[in-house]
Amino acid sequence: MSVRNIHTVRSLHVLDFVSHSVAQTIRVGQRLGELLQRGDVVALRGDLGVGKTHLIKGIVQGLGSTDVVNSPSFVLINQYRADARRGGMPISHADLYRIERPAELHGVGLEEALDSDGVCLIEWADRAEAVLPAERLDVHLVHLSETKRVVRITPRGRRYEDLVDTLKKTAFT
Repeated sequence: MSVRNIHTVRSLHVLDFVSHSVAQTIRVGQRLGELLQRGDVVALRGDLGVGKTHLIKGIVQGLGSTDVVNSPSFVLINQYRADARRGGMPISHADLYRIERPAELHGVGLEEALDSDGVCLIEWADRAEAVLPAERLDVHLVHLSETKRVVRITPRGRRYEDLVDTLKKTAFT
C-alpha cells in the first residue's frame, strides 16, 4: 500500500499517524500492548524492513513480558509469556514472510495460536487472510522516509474500535 492509498479508508475509529523513529514505534507498541486482552489478534502488514517487528517488540513489552523478541522468520511462530499481572498468558508472534501459498499455513501452528487464550501477533498477515478472524486489529506500516513510517491502525469489530479509541487517548494526548 502506498502512502497515497493509505488515506483512502475513512472511519471515526481508524488511527493514522507518523512514527518518526524506531523508539517511537516501540513506544506506541507498548501503549497498544497495555490495552490487549486474552484472545486479541493483531494483523500486521507492510513491506520488508518497515518496522513490524519493532512494533511487536513494544507490544510484548506492554504486555509485561521480558522475553527477547526476534522475528521468527525461520521458525514461523515464537512464543512469549506476559507477566504475572496478565496471568502469564501466552503471546504468539507469527512471521509469515516465508509462506507462499495458503496451503503452507496448515501445520505451522497459526490456527492453534489464533484459538489460544493469549494474544496473537501476525506479521505478513495478508498471507493468512483466509484464516484470520473477522474481528481483529489491522496495522499497516508504510515507509515514508529513512526513519519515518506511516502507521494505520484499523479496528475490525466493536472491541477493537473501543481499543483504538482508548489508544488515541492514552498514546497521543
